[in-house]
Amino acid sequence: MKIMNLLISVFFLTVTCICTLSTAAGETTAPVPLIFDTDIGNDCDDVLAMGVIHSLQSRGECELIAVTITKDHDLAAPFTDVVNTFYGRGDIPIGVCRSGITNQKGKFNVLAENSDDYPHDLKSGKDVPDAVAVLRKALASQPDGRVVIAQVGFSTNLANLLKSAPDEFSPLNGEQLVRKKVRLLSLMAGAFAQIAGENGQLYDHREYNIIKDIPSAKTLCADWPTDVVWSGFEIGKNLTYPHQSILKDYNYVDHHPLSEAYTLYNPPPHDRPTWDLTSVLHAIRPDRNYFDLSPPGDVTVADDGLTTFTVGKTGRDRHLILRDEQKGRATEALVQLSSQPPCGK
Repeated sequence: MKIMNLLISVFFLTVTCICTLSTAAGETTAPVPLIFDTDIGNDCDDVLAMGVIHSLQSRGECELIAVTITKDHDLAAPFTDVVNTFYGRGDIPIGVCRSGITNQKGKFNVLAENSDDYPHDLKSGKDVPDAVAVLRKALASQPDGRVVIAQVGFSTNLANLLKSAPDEFSPLNGEQLVRKKVRLLSLMAGAFAQIAGENGQLYDHREYNIIKDIPSAKTLCADWPTDVVWSGFEIGKNLTYPHQSILKDYNYVDHHPLSEAYTLYNPPPHDRPTWDLTSVLHAIRPDRNYFDLSPPGDVTVADDGLTTFTVGKTGRDRHLILRDEQKGRATEALVQLSSQPPCGK
């Protein structure tokens, strides 16, 4: 028992040191202002990605300035508030779309209905503003050319942002505001390698985040004015989250929104692909060699949702490439960051 108590003390001392040291680091290196645009509730990788973001914020590497949601259900925003509140940041602005896309409750957003286990303030998506207003306000408040957006759901909100008119937050239209404020769009969408089906045959994959709102994805491809890095379906599929971590690394509290969301979505033993986590990791740590980048080129979206990458032309787009020798290090980073306890827990 004494040994166990000592180990627990050392563990929490380590976490405290990480939080303290990251604050000091943040004084010399400005954190990345990050917007997280998510279809949270449709898959558990969005939730693990939020854990990565909050841990990197605790380390002084980013600041989550807004979360906007493309899943149109009233519990998506409250569950987002559950996660933010769990990490001590329940005041982060949240915005929603009202598109009708994926308007089912979802397997784990129901955790937001349990305020005893998960204290939070927001009760319904009806109580938060439209995503475009939240995006415009967040962008307008930031220095020019510094904001990074991680889009891990549909392109609905960002396409609507591009079409937005000047308002009380900025005299610029949406395209002008993005061009002025955004440095990088890191998005989990599309597929840039053929996928092996159950029979082993390769096929061209039409990826979920694209096909759920093809018109918005086409608008994004045609009109987005800054650099874009795509994490295709093949990246997260070939970099899975070890279910042993879900069983062992989140037990420092009785109720953890990340592990419980993972279990409600598809319980262990099940190693879930890390699709959304990869976009977040690259968005905040682009120079750590977790992934390679394709040459510059252009992504197009066909009417049936098929994405195609062509080298050259404008060179706005790149996509992630995952080599076998990068998998272990990338997995370790994602596990350690997503399971890192909040400062003070």
